[in-house]
Amino acid sequence: MSDFWLYFKLGLEHVLDWKAYDHILFLIVLCAAYTFSSWKRLLLLVTLFTVGHTISLLLANYNVVSVSTRWIEFLIPITILLAAIFNLFTAGKEKRHEKLGLFYIITVFFGLIHGFGFATYYKMISGGNEILPLLEFALGVEAAQIIVVLLVLILAFIFQMLFRFNKRDWVLVISSIVIGMVIPMLISNWIF
Repeated sequence: MSDFWLYFKLGLEHVLDWKAYDHILFLIVLCAAYTFSSWKRLLLLVTLFTVGHTISLLLANYNVVSVSTRWIEFLIPITILLAAIFNLFTAGKEKRHEKLGLFYIITVFFGLIHGFGFATYYKMISGGNEILPLLEFALGVEAAQIIVVLLVLILAFIFQMLFRFNKRDWVLVISSIVIGMVIPMLISNWIF
């Protein structure tokens, strides 16, 4: 049972590590446009991200796919930037819901990219090709993501209800802040 907690904790720390805040930034823009009333849709998005993340770890762990770390480190800030830009263009628009099917697919794809970013390290620490530790790690990732989402939803509630930010302004401000934080990441990982 101690192995479960080892990998579960590793999944938690992977997401909640403030030194590697790219995961947190993606989650912030992923859920910026949501409130507690749409928790089911948001939970589905977060879980789809975890599924993509886990699939890429599986593919890398079993040497099915190998992706250049340089490319992944470049693509991770791109995924965050694209999600934030999507929020900027759809903030306050009712047609956002029509684009959710595409957003679900994109979220899985972004999870794949983020998972490949952790694949090399995971292979080093897992030491084998067992699937159970990977699933335990994925549960830790999912739990940590839910923690981040809850914190963002609480902040959104405080700003929208107590400080009277309207939802559109909240999404625009949060997405703009994330863009400001991700641009230096993109520049430092530029490959062209």
